[in-house]
Amino acid sequence: MSSSLPPAATKTHGSAGPPRVVLVGPPGAGKTAVGQVLADRWSVHVCDTDAAVEARAGKPVADIFIDDGEAAFRALERQAVAEALTACDGIVSLGGGAVVAPETRAALAGHRVVFLEVGLAAAAARVGLGASRPLLLGNVRGQLKALLDGRRGFYEQVALFTVATDGLGVAAVADEVERLIESALADE
Repeated sequence: MSSSLPPAATKTHGSAGPPRVVLVGPPGAGKTAVGQVLADRWSVHVCDTDAAVEARAGKPVADIFIDDGEAAFRALERQAVAEALTACDGIVSLGGGAVVAPETRAALAGHRVVFLEVGLAAAAARVGLGASRPLLLGNVRGQLKALLDGRRGFYEQVALFTVATDGLGVAAVADEVERLIESALADE
């Protein structure tokens, strides 16, 4: 199987099925950390689409934005999401802006998508000054508020479940995601 996903993030069996869960949310929601906790608990791979984009481009996301522009990054991101949804049977963690693309929202239909919701204060505390997050450069709180406000509807549109992360540690968020997904799997 040919894939731009890192080898450790691809399926080992062709019939393993769709991702167990797809995590969406804004910067600072905890997608990467929660995804790793769940992957460890469930003994599955975590496929982070930002990491896949970086692997394909050979440079960090921030450098892609600077060198190639946001449009080039978004094209790589759409491709990484599409590949992850078919090549990863574990946890898929999407970059915060991935859901803005109509193609990505359409591709998420039928998947177990969990929106990790985070408030402005908690998100700002978690992302710090945003040096590695090109869309947050400058007034971090102002940029973050605009992202949260502008994308919330997209997250809600694609999500089967929402987990409010404010005031919770990574393990507690993972516990809630696990409870919701196990319930969904029992109902399938």
